[in-house]
Amino acid sequence: MADLFAVDQEGPALDERRPLADKLRPQEIEAIVGQDHIVGPGAPLRKMLEGGHLSSIIFWGPPGCGKTTLARILAGHTDLHFEQISAIFSGVADLRKVFDAAKIRKKNGRSTLLFVDEIHRFNKSQQDAFLPVMEDGTITLIGATTENPSFELNAALLSRAQVFVLKRLDEEALEALLQKAEKDAPLPLTPEARALLKTMADGDGRYILSMAEQIIAQGEMLDEEGLMALVQRRAPLYDKGNEAHYNLLSAFHKSLRASDVDGALYWMARMLVGGEDPATILRRMTCMASEDISNADPQALQVAIAAWQAFERLGLPEGELAMAQACTYLATAPKSNASYMALKAAKHLANETGSLMPPKHAMNAPTKLMKAEGYGIGYQYDHDRAEGCSGQSYFPEDISRQEFYQPVERGFEREIKKRLEYWKKRRR
Repeated sequence: MADLFAVDQEGPALDERRPLADKLRPQEIEAIVGQDHIVGPGAPLRKMLEGGHLSSIIFWGPPGCGKTTLARILAGHTDLHFEQISAIFSGVADLRKVFDAAKIRKKNGRSTLLFVDEIHRFNKSQQDAFLPVMEDGTITLIGATTENPSFELNAALLSRAQVFVLKRLDEEALEALLQKAEKDAPLPLTPEARALLKTMADGDGRYILSMAEQIIAQGEMLDEEGLMALVQRRAPLYDKGNEAHYNLLSAFHKSLRASDVDGALYWMARMLVGGEDPATILRRMTCMASEDISNADPQALQVAIAAWQAFERLGLPEGELAMAQACTYLATAPKSNASYMALKAAKHLANETGSLMPPKHAMNAPTKLMKAEGYGIGYQYDHDRAEGCSGQSYFPEDISRQEFYQPVERGFEREIKKRLEYWKKRRR
């Protein structure tokens, strides 16, 4: 009994040591900030709660946007037994224990609300294990993930759950959190430093409250320089292995394609600041030079390759100048996807026509048998013609000629188009 009494006595002291983000965690759905699209009046999650029926849910959103908080609030609005696990620290044995306990509970007339943090960390077989207990109502699942559920969660699991997308917290929501942290006293920050703190938080509510706790503890008024010295510089929310990586890379490529040079520079800078491998960016620029510029400016591919080589020789930070040069060149170059579309069309026909032989004049005849079979017959050497073109067709004899390559009226492809028209007349 004495030990129990001692633990009770330590409760307030332990509470004082709780992180500020945990102390200020909302207890009611009305206190959630930045997610009005799902918890505001008339929003789907609010209507689900008001209707008294909670189905299985997947919360998808960036770190610090309130996924865990929402799960705890939902648990408080039901009479279900609440269990919480993390996919990072749990395996098949842990799931089996949770499911077995939930089955016993169900026999006694009570279902289980299971919250799984980082649910995307479970592999396919582990995710499949949820299906039967979700199907028979043993558990109601609430999963939280920072990754795109479409790619990371099984289709069967997704079909049994409703996905709610949470947003990164905007400036207004971050300001609301700071004001909660200032319940006892204002944060010792200049207006400029306060704005900088919200920028550094990058939409992460947990981070901004953790930083507020440090600022309160040090006690002195901080300007921007003082704030940077205290908290150091936070790395942007960018993981080279997650969806943000592909989203930024896609935005970069599409900015280049759209000739938005400033947009392309911005997304390239975002990736570099986030720690992206420069080779990944250079590879994308090289691909883009052929896919989206091609013969409208044949120099584009050479510029991309040269920038890659220059970076390998210069390294950081000077190599980034070569990347910037390539980025601005590619973005401002005339665009054409004619080569890309031509290859796509040619592959389609190749799949349809199978193993058709080339015309006889297109084949060499190194043996007597091949000569007897007509290999090489009728071949006209193009350089013997004053025009440099014999006009012979090199398609299989069993199919008509196709025109895969359709150059555009931009850049150097204007000249190519004239040549093609001339050769087309020769073949007639």
